[in-house]
Amino acid sequence: MGFHYPNGKPFETQAQSKLTPTTNYGSRGMTLEEEINLSNQYYLDADIAVVHKKPTPIQIVKVDYPKRSQAVIKEAYFRTPSTTDYNGVYRGFYLDFEAKETKNKTSFPLKNFHAHQIKHMQQCLKQDGICFVVMRFVTLKRLFVYPASDLIAIWHAATVDDGRKSIPLTTIEHDGFELTPQLQPLIPYLTGVDWLIQTKRGKNHE
Repeated sequence: MGFHYPNGKPFETQAQSKLTPTTNYGSRGMTLEEEINLSNQYYLDADIAVVHKKPTPIQIVKVDYPKRSQAVIKEAYFRTPSTTDYNGVYRGFYLDFEAKETKNKTSFPLKNFHAHQIKHMQQCLKQDGICFVVMRFVTLKRLFVYPASDLIAIWHAATVDDGRKSIPLTTIEHDGFELTPQLQPLIPYLTGVDWLIQTKRGKNHE
């Protein structure tokens, strides 16, 4: 089945792309998205948070009917560019976040993000939402929750002021919150959200 972006460019999954192959993290062989999905299910089952991956609107353009009772989608297009990967609610706060990973060891490339995602994060922050990125350094086996506000500032510096096109690991260590993978949930990103909430409250009292 072929999926295409609105501009007609073919879509490749991580497993299909040679540039971003499916990541073997630890010994589980799961992608970051799969681990977050399992973590979200744990949070839901435990009545801790309600967070889901956002569905992407798809326009079907070609369908085959090998049998009367079956329909096989052969070609489809994403109707609109996606915003961020996940949203939900936790402790009365609206959450909206993206999940990204890189094989780089010293910095996180900004090319992993798109202008419409940055705009969406800005809009969420204006509505007082909790917005962030779950970043994985695959080679280093390190995970971070990184505030959207910092990402937006660096993106602006790169696109408007011709600044550097990546976020140094040292910056992420300083401004982000490092996560420690565990069994339940696999990625405890809500500990990073608790940190963001505490930071937010601290700024409000200044």
